Amino acid sequence: MNIAVIIAGGSGHRMGQDIPKQFINVYDKPVIIYTLESFQKHPLIDAIEVVCLDGWHEVLWAYARQFNISKLKWVISGGNTGQESIRNGIYFLEDKCLSEDIVVIHDGIRPLVDDTVLTDVIDKCREYGNAVTSTPYKEQIFIMDDEVSTVQYIPRESLRCVATPQAYRFDLIDQGYHKAFDEKIGIYGSSYANTMMVEMGVRLYFAAGSDKNIKLTTKDDLEMFKAYLKQDPDNWLK
Repeated sequence: MNIAVIIAGGSGHRMGQDIPKQFINVYDKPVIIYTLESFQKHPLIDAIEVVCLDGWHEVLWAYARQFNISKLKWVISGGNTGQESIRNGIYFLEDKCLSEDIVVIHDGIRPLVDDTVLTDVIDKCREYGNAVTSTPYKEQIFIMDDEVSTVQYIPRESLRCVATPQAYRFDLIDQGYHKAFDEKIGIYGSSYANTMMVEMGVRLYFAAGSDKNIKLTTKDDLEMFKAYLKQDPDNWLK
């Protein structure tokens, strides 16, 4: 069984709106529903769990009924941090998953999940036990020597940008979160499932990514998302 765990527990202060950004309507549809539709229509996804901000559970269920998200099986509460929210989602599945089941973790505010990306992250996880969506890094990265100058850079060929979706065998991710919270490893600041795993010595495997897989953090990101929805690609481009 392949279960999507969608993280939608944030309040979205950086967006500067009166409601959480995952519930902002874009062309008469909430952002979270765009995200859920990608998992709903994908044949490899069997069930969906959403880790949701308290006070918004019934709203989410109502939207799921309205937009026919029939794979949504569970809505649970998030934590005070992103890592606590993922942990809550994983622990909730302990009596519902087998060791070899695959959990696909994804940010609720990444609404442009390409079918091929989701397929590849699941396929790679089946092969290696985990997989993280990734893309090549396109810019040059320099290391600060002082506040105004640099004498060293990191070759971009050695870098990858990692995002969600990320997929893990259930036994691996469940044991990982128990160890992380018991031993206080990789659970602070901007830590996520992938960085936590690396801090615990787990080798991660790259899966395909997409530049369209943007995270809606600011109003500019929202405008970019709207542009993607309205794009009219030229058929002559190879």
